[in-house]
Parts: sequence; C-alpha cells; structure tokens
Amino acid sequence: MIMRRLVATGMAGGLLATLACGLLPASATADDEPAAQPSPKVELVLDVSGSMRAKDIDGQSRMSAAKQAFDDVLDSTPPDVELGIRTLGADYPGNDRKTGCKDTKQLYPVGPLNRTEAKTAVATLAPTGWTPIGPALLAAADDLKAGGEGTRRMVLITDGEDTCNADPCDVARDIAAQGIHLVIDTLGLIPNATTRNQLSCIAEATGGTYTTVQHRAQLTSKVQQLVKRSTDPVAATPVATQGAANCADAPVLKAGLYSDRETFSENRWYRVDVRPGQELRAAVSIGDDRAVNAGYGVLLRGVTLHGREIVRDDEGGSGRTDAVSAGIRYPKPKADSDTPAETVCLQVGNSFSAPASVKTTPGLPVELSIDLVHSPDQPSDVAFYGLGRGWWLLGLLAVTGGIAGLLTGWAARWRMNSGRAS
Repeated sequence: MIMRRLVATGMAGGLLATLACGLLPASATADDEPAAQPSPKVELVLDVSGSMRAKDIDGQSRMSAAKQAFDDVLDSTPPDVELGIRTLGADYPGNDRKTGCKDTKQLYPVGPLNRTEAKTAVATLAPTGWTPIGPALLAAADDLKAGGEGTRRMVLITDGEDTCNADPCDVARDIAAQGIHLVIDTLGLIPNATTRNQLSCIAEATGGTYTTVQHRAQLTSKVQQLVKRSTDPVAATPVATQGAANCADAPVLKAGLYSDRETFSENRWYRVDVRPGQELRAAVSIGDDRAVNAGYGVLLRGVTLHGREIVRDDEGGSGRTDAVSAGIRYPKPKADSDTPAETVCLQVGNSFSAPASVKTTPGLPVELSIDLVHSPDQPSDVAFYGLGRGWWLLGLLAVTGGIAGLLTGWAARWRMNSGRAS
C-alpha cells in the first residue's frame, strides 16, 4: 500500500517545483551542449535487527528476502547512480540499550558502484540486534551530504518501529529542515499498525513514499523503482533561505524557488525588487508534515516599505490536505529608464495549530516561488488595470450597479402604474 506523498519541500518536487520550470532561462537552443548533471546519490538503509529472522516472506526469512532483493537491485542500478549501503542493528546482540542504539554503520560507501564488493558485503549480514532507526537516519544523512548537488535519496527497509529513545519522525523533520533536499522513502516488511504509522510519518516529513511489503518480488521491484527514480530530472532545486520577523531585516530574493521553515502561526518576511515594466508573480505552499488541528490557512501578501498593502491572497484547509498554497501578481507599468525599482515586502503567514502533544520544532516546510516577467500592457489584462493599480474598477462597478438598479426600479414602477391605469 502506497501512502500519500507530501506536496511542498521537498516539499521539493511538488507543485512549486513544476511552477519553477517557468523561472528557468529560455536562452538555450537545440544546438546548445547539455550541461553535465551531477550524479544522483542513493543510500539503502537495511534493518538487520533480530526480528529479521522471522520466516514469513514467501516461506523464507525477512533477512534472506532482503539479501536476494539487494542482489537484484545492485545488478540493475543505473551506472550514473552513486549508491551506498548502511545497516542498523547488525553488530551488537546484547541487552544494553545505550550500546544497541549506536549500532549503525556504513556497509558500503556512497559512490561509484562495484557490484561484486557490494554483494559480498551484503552476503555477510545476519540478524543481530536492536532497531536504532533514528540514529541510522542521521548517519545516513551525513553520508549523503558530502559533495555535489545531485538528487539525494534514502531508502529505509525495516520490519519494526524504532527501539531507541529518539522519535525517528522528529529526526526526519530535522533532516528536512537542514535544507539538503534529501528524500526518504520507507518500506515496511510485514509491518504492524505502529510501524506503518512511524514509517509513513518519516516518509511524509521529507516528501517520500511509504510502501508495505509482503513478498520478495514486491521488495525487489519497489527498491529498483526508487533507485531509478533518483535519476529523474529535477525542474528546480529550492534554495534554502530564512525569512525575517519584519521587512526591514528580510532577505532580498531574486527569481527562483526557495525553501524555509515556519513555526505555527508565524509570519515571515521577504523582499523582492520590482523594476518598472516587470510583473511580480509569487506563490507559496506550506505543508502540514505532522498532526495538525483542522481549520488552518496560509497568507501571502505584498506591501510597500511604508506598510501599505498592495495585493494579497489567503487560502484555507480543512485538515484533509497535505499542503495549502496561495499566490499573488503585482505588475508595474513601464516608466523612464532612470525610475528606480520598487521594493515589495512579501509576508508569508499561517494559522496552523496542533494538539499539545505535537512538537512545534522544527517549523513547517515552506516553498516560495518568485518570478519576474514582463508586465502586461493591454487593457484586457485585468491584473494590470484592476484593483492592484487603483480603485477605478471598483468605482465603475458601483456606478454600473447604481444605474442598473435605477433602471430596474423605474421599469417595475412603470409596470405597476400601467396595471392600475387599466
């Protein structure tokens, strides 16, 4: 069963990533040489705890099924993928929790794949100890951080929930908040309800997927699919930024896709310089990567440096959506070449709240898309001549409504008088 996938931050890879395609320069031609793409990085994180001895996957142990699946995956790994393997619970068989919760190691380093060496390393594994998922996630994130800007993906394969003190879902949120754009996919081998909930939460916190696995062939095909998915082209990678508590201290953003974190009911500010003849287009998505109360909303508005509101949009959610988005447009007419750019202050706010048991840190994932395009110059574009540029449209609507009302009232009175005369 494949669970829902988080839309924003990794949101990277959601709706705003698609919108960001329009932010990329259009100067390339068919004759241009394609730019060399950095190698995608993938680390397979395998649970080797004692529970992997259970023989309930097609009549063989979970460990045996995982080893066979790994052999098939290693044979089919694309040549441009840098792949590594990390284990958890593979070495310490004792009862000391402190020691057992440190039992994670990199079995094969992330890099160009030598299939024979990787298969030999996996063949030596035997179910042994604890299930330190949280520490393994942190260590694997460090494995994937180094070098290059290619996609980063972690595939966690386990048959149980974390047996250590750290909540792995909180760990996943912390990893997402680091801004390294690491996606964690999780696979549960014959999981119970607690394991499903924990693994789903880990995946959703980073924009990954969760899958329940009951057969070896299913495990093989799913891991192969996830490894190959790392080679999919990415339209745009969000740039980590940090909004300020007020416009004066806000970072100045150019056209691009940005990621941030925002705590519950917080407002953050960003600045964009809009030159005459340009139109600012901005969109924001905030994802609920943990349990939140129903009835929430997202605000995006543009104001001047003096605090006058220019344009705004706010959207609400009922508790059934993974993310809420809002978008605005603000055009500036053409002017003399020496006319300076106008600084627009963008406010991103939210009205999320959560039960007392839910941790509020790190903040909720934010993706902010900024685009600056040529401003429209035709009267047919309401955004250029509408309320964002003045109040004449409102006045026209009021006058039109007044005249229509007078005519309707006169016609009704004339009919009434005509009826009495007859």
